[in-house]
Amino acid sequence: MRLLPFRFERISDDVVIISNFVGELMFATDNEMSRLVSLDLKPGDGLFERAREKLLVSVGSERAPLELLALRLRSRLAFLRNPTPLHIFVVTLRCEHSCPYCQVSRQSSDRNQFDMSDETAMRAIDVAMSTPGDSLKIEFQGGEPLLNFDLIQRVVDVASKEAVSLGKSVQFVIASNLAMLDDDILDFCKQRSVLISTSLDGPADLHNRNRPRPGGNSHELAVRNIQRAQGVLGRDRVGALMTTTEASLDRAEEIIDEYLALGLEGIFLRPLSPYGFAMKTRQFSKYDGEAWFRFYVRGLKYILEINKSGRRFPEFYASLLLRRMLTDRADGYVDLRSPMGAGLGTLVYNYDGDVFASDEGRMLAEMGDRTFKLGNLASADYAKLALSEKLIDLASRSLTQSAPQCSSCAFEPHCGADPVYHHATQGDPVGIKRFSEFCGRQKRIIGFLANLLEKSPDDAAILRGWAS
Repeated sequence: MRLLPFRFERISDDVVIISNFVGELMFATDNEMSRLVSLDLKPGDGLFERAREKLLVSVGSERAPLELLALRLRSRLAFLRNPTPLHIFVVTLRCEHSCPYCQVSRQSSDRNQFDMSDETAMRAIDVAMSTPGDSLKIEFQGGEPLLNFDLIQRVVDVASKEAVSLGKSVQFVIASNLAMLDDDILDFCKQRSVLISTSLDGPADLHNRNRPRPGGNSHELAVRNIQRAQGVLGRDRVGALMTTTEASLDRAEEIIDEYLALGLEGIFLRPLSPYGFAMKTRQFSKYDGEAWFRFYVRGLKYILEINKSGRRFPEFYASLLLRRMLTDRADGYVDLRSPMGAGLGTLVYNYDGDVFASDEGRMLAEMGDRTFKLGNLASADYAKLALSEKLIDLASRSLTQSAPQCSSCAFEPHCGADPVYHHATQGDPVGIKRFSEFCGRQKRIIGFLANLLEKSPDDAAILRGWAS
């Protein structure tokens, strides 16, 4: 009998979570862990069968468990076969909102010099269409992208024609606060199958506090225009994101109820990120990872009860993690990739032609740190960007499989690398994981989900459904 590669993480005084090489998890007591390591196992004792099922041991000279692990790892890394599927066009930095946690360092709505030009947009299309994959997504961001909607229309029309001529498929998403939405914009989105993503932080008082605008009607406009967009485009074509501020921490149920009332298909309980005005206004430091996790657990328990009543309503971040924990399907979510999603999974074209490895890298540049700038559209093509020494160096340092403290962690296959976050918070793309809130958040959530899967059959049935 042979012991196959594994990792473990202690979750209490006498319980550990053991992970095989692709992240399948098994709970064990200290005594069971000791028996596993010493191969004190035999058929029929229960532990042998559990360890064999989780591909932690092999018998005799059999190679099947190792070959199965290799096949499953290859499936999990299949996203590498479709490089750079996401392309973010920052068509303007202008915005009429003044959110104190804004990550993108917005500019006032009268400053047209912060709009992307036609020439820059056409060059960005050329780069995006040069990517090797057959399918790609173009997402329009800002500022508030609808303030430069004429350019969005041109990009959609030109990119659609280019995609047809190259035999590619392309999907379009507008990330907007929806305050500027009108019938012409909705008609265009319907005709071109453009998706809408917006922000909704909760009930009116909370949303208006988090996302102020002249007139104080941010929530009214968001709700009205979410409903209008749902009516024209369909409920499945309109999504929303919330951001957790200090004022949100005691209001998980109210926030979730707001999403339910609007018929939205789920919610992403998202923490603040350390970029832009979230740092300048000190919003990011107003709560820590522990406080956010308490908010998250409270919200997730409430959501599970909603699902038990018969309404399917997932928490989207849990769904992403569960898909990684319970299946071997390749995950397209760029923030949970190893090697990193930045650059390899996405490119960001700023309004001024600068190209960044990720949206967070672009946000850092607005704060004066251009570490994640890969080039400029005036001189760079896709090959120069993808094969730049900067991107290659960042990619090599983003492998969690070999990173200190990640390589021995049971949760490593599910976490991914976030070099921009660690650079922003620790000045190093790898970071010291002991001091990383990203690492702490991942461990807490994955451990919590694993515990529900192991010990709560009713919750486990719902969670497994979210992963399908």
